[in-house]
Amino acid sequence: MGFGRLFFGFVLFVFTCLGLYSFIFMKNDNQMKQTLGYETTRKGKSFAPITFGSSNQVSDKPIVIEINPNKQFQKITGFGGSFTEATCHLLSQLSEAKRKQILEAYFSEDGANYSMARTTMASCDFSLGHYTYAAVADDLSLSHFTIEHDQKEIIPIIKAAQAISKEGFKVIASPWTSPPWMKDNNHWVGGKLKLEHYPTFSLYFQKYLEAYQKEKIDIWGLTVINEPHGNGNNWESTLFSPKEMTDFVEFHLGPRLEKSAFNQVKILGYDQNRAGLKEWVDEMYRSENSRKYYAGTAVHWYESTYDYFPDALDYAKSKQPEKFLIQTEACIDAEVPHWQEDDWYWQKEATDWGWDWASPEDKHLHPKYAPVHRYATDIIGCLNHGVDGWIDWNMVLDKQGGPNWFKNWCIAPVIVDTASDEVYYTPLYFIMKHFSKFIRPEAHRIGWTMNEKSDIMTTAIKNKDNSIVVVLFNPTTEDKNIEIAINGKVENTTLAGESLQTIIIQEK
Repeated sequence: MGFGRLFFGFVLFVFTCLGLYSFIFMKNDNQMKQTLGYETTRKGKSFAPITFGSSNQVSDKPIVIEINPNKQFQKITGFGGSFTEATCHLLSQLSEAKRKQILEAYFSEDGANYSMARTTMASCDFSLGHYTYAAVADDLSLSHFTIEHDQKEIIPIIKAAQAISKEGFKVIASPWTSPPWMKDNNHWVGGKLKLEHYPTFSLYFQKYLEAYQKEKIDIWGLTVINEPHGNGNNWESTLFSPKEMTDFVEFHLGPRLEKSAFNQVKILGYDQNRAGLKEWVDEMYRSENSRKYYAGTAVHWYESTYDYFPDALDYAKSKQPEKFLIQTEACIDAEVPHWQEDDWYWQKEATDWGWDWASPEDKHLHPKYAPVHRYATDIIGCLNHGVDGWIDWNMVLDKQGGPNWFKNWCIAPVIVDTASDEVYYTPLYFIMKHFSKFIRPEAHRIGWTMNEKSDIMTTAIKNKDNSIVVVLFNPTTEDKNIEIAINGKVENTTLAGESLQTIIIQEK
């Protein structure tokens, strides 16, 4: 009897231990492994870690988002911001400590980890004044070409960012205008490139690439001209029709780069608002030869404060699915920054250029909007409709929304006061970080379905390391219970009213 009791006690002990093991280590086997998450909310959280579990759930029935990693779409090129002269000048005026802090916030692994950037070829409105690399008129060989102006502040800031970025970042360069003497109006603003200067302007690009390469800055891509429709004849511009731009690329710029050391540099066409995409991509890809030289299409978001033009994006992507479709410019335009006032960025009080200037038939596209909502909606919408890269405009501006020689004030994600050496990271910085930090180059957008119609916006990405990134945006004021399901496993999260979440899932 004593032995039997001992044996029974031993068996009971073993099963108790096994039960505890199962409870502790296998209890959540149907849940995700190594799940991380971050949220930014109107109520004051800025990229705050999320604690997962049932205690987070609200009482209503969950919205179920089923992720399908096997259904893949476009390959991701990256996310980033722009090295305008305004941004580089302001960074140069700050203390070394604050300058480094901002660059690390954008380019370090601990920060937003930007993988792309844009810069201007010579001046734009966010410059301190007009300048060109080829100031000597009728110098057809461009023997006087110089990037001396950029060597003062722009190039040092780009190099400082390069030193911080562990993986590096792709740089796209865009001219706002050719040198004025190459145009039919001999002016910084408006006018068309003279036919006899098509070869000269293509040489201008090659000289730029060579000069920047000597500075150890390799340019990944070029847009032919920023906003070929012009900008209302306000600041630097050169006008091109779709045919004129494609003629320039097919017969001049493309062949020149093809025969040079820069034959891998990507040429992106258009570079303006999405509503005109069909006309442009039809012309850009008109023939096998033109398709050969265009690597893809660049677009901007200024056509509307809420509509991201999914049909136009879908058309451009379907026209040439293997080509790049990159958002190269977006900002809160026609607004002076609100300093240290986070809640304003969540309010529907911002107006854009179209609020005052849009034609009557387009006025409906430009209502007041909340800046955070616009950023989150546009980036998610773009990703879900074929866009592979999304680049913000100025990374840093001052409290006035400049410097800008035309006084075209805008808002950047980071605002600075150089006089007091203060820095304000607006909510827009954190919205960008939600995408750029975890959605890495070479990732693929993947499929997802939602079990019910909802105002919730989402997108899903699979990185090269097999991690799954799910971004969720709740534009409503109500908290939502979300269940994310992948391959029979689930994770639950509460998506607060007016919030953005990024969830990173690494399945074992």
